Amino acid sequence: MKILIVENEIYLAQSIASKLTEIGYKCDIATTVQDALKNEKYDSVLLSTNISGQNFYPVIDKHKSSIIILMISYISNDTVSNPIKAGANDYIQKPFMIEELVRKLQHLADFDTIKKDNNTYKRYLKHIFESTNLPEFDKKVKFPAIIKTNSQKIADALVFEYCASAKKSFTFISLTSSNTTEQILKIPSDEIIYLTELQKLKKSEKTKLFNTIADRLVFMSTTDFTENAPFFYIELNNNSKILNHGEILSIDDYVKHIILNFQNKFPDTELSKKLGISRKSLWEKRKKYGLNKKK
Repeated sequence: MKILIVENEIYLAQSIASKLTEIGYKCDIATTVQDALKNEKYDSVLLSTNISGQNFYPVIDKHKSSIIILMISYISNDTVSNPIKAGANDYIQKPFMIEELVRKLQHLADFDTIKKDNNTYKRYLKHIFESTNLPEFDKKVKFPAIIKTNSQKIADALVFEYCASAKKSFTFISLTSSNTTEQILKIPSDEIIYLTELQKLKKSEKTKLFNTIADRLVFMSTTDFTENAPFFYIELNNNSKILNHGEILSIDDYVKHIILNFQNKFPDTELSKKLGISRKSLWEKRKKYGLNKKK
């Protein structure tokens, strides 16, 4: 980490720089605001709020993309509140232990990384879900809730949409992972949990799971439309579902996809031949899936 120390007490600045350099940081010192405004990029700026009466706000503005920690002699609006409103991140009161300063630097650096990662994930998910036509659903959800769907992406979109609207976070757990019960029990009871791939559990495993989450804020997704448990259900069918990379459809979903997307392109004789079924079976499947061929 490259650090700029803005402090007119040269011995104090050198002492801080020496201790940080020993730990592995690279430090520069500026004894005036003018020196601190040089066109150089720093990961962090340690800014004294008492630089011989100089206006230090240009330093905050210049290095607003860096982590700025105020080094103060006393707490007041002028030394803490107003500078933080202007863009500084935190403060430390003189005299201080170098260990406390390092803790703040590392904490703020980690927070900055997490914030950037979070924004990236949000943009990516927005991009992913933009192509998903999420059907209308009853947002008065009663938990636990089971989402029956032929598209995992639609189930994901529903949970993200619900939690965003409710301004709540959630914890994701795949039911194919190990120790799911232990994972669930570690999560606070007022936090939403999203469990996927319910259809892959055995009957005994489902019974254990249902007992564990009976009074919890849980969404579960399944592609098994025959699932029958004493919970609130949300059914979402994506009639325009496509074959995504890395996604394998069930036989029923595949047949439904082909009929829906190609029944107006091929006559029934050719379509049934391509599917390897009879015209009667094709008719029966249309009836089963509720698909009407346009005339």
